[in-house]
Amino acid sequence: MTRLETLENSLRAAFGDTVTLQQALGELTLVVPAKAWIDTCKALRDNPELGFEIAIDLCGIDYSAWGAPTLPAEDNPHPRRFAVVLHLLSVTNNVRLRVRSYVEDDEFPVMPTLVNIWPGLNWYEREAFDLFGIVFEGHPDLRRILTDYGFIGHPFRKDFPISGHVEMRYDTEQKRVVYQPVSIEPREITPRVVREEGYGIGR
Repeated sequence: MTRLETLENSLRAAFGDTVTLQQALGELTLVVPAKAWIDTCKALRDNPELGFEIAIDLCGIDYSAWGAPTLPAEDNPHPRRFAVVLHLLSVTNNVRLRVRSYVEDDEFPVMPTLVNIWPGLNWYEREAFDLFGIVFEGHPDLRRILTDYGFIGHPFRKDFPISGHVEMRYDTEQKRVVYQPVSIEPREITPRVVREEGYGIGR
């Protein structure tokens, strides 16, 4: 039995039908309902058969327009707009695991913080809050970490304009940095690809 099969059996024994397991490219993803986020993560850390003592990474994802324009919206396999994805490592068992949970409210995404389980996720949750607007309830210091204090919106959301909402510059007369509306006209450029007939065939 491979290490991955052993992990899959341990996860099924620990959680049964309360979670969903997906396997692709030699990796396992555990899909957890948002309401079971905390309990599942505690079990992943504390269950000796699992023993995920280290959280390597946490990030937010915006699945709106996933696969567009080639995939119709009704074929989107993701049930919600936002998800939180966690990557775990068990040094004891020498295995890795991806954990995904879809945030229940698309308009005001909120998830419980995992800082009390893996303290090292503090800044990762702040980053997901800053870039995606996902609020981590119970976080000890949830504030922006990458964007400026006066930044408007969350730049990794799919509906955020490429040029942003404001631009800043140093004003020599006022001798300070000032904010002003974006002066760049938003536009989308689709490159035109021209290839000779039969390009790549028989080469």
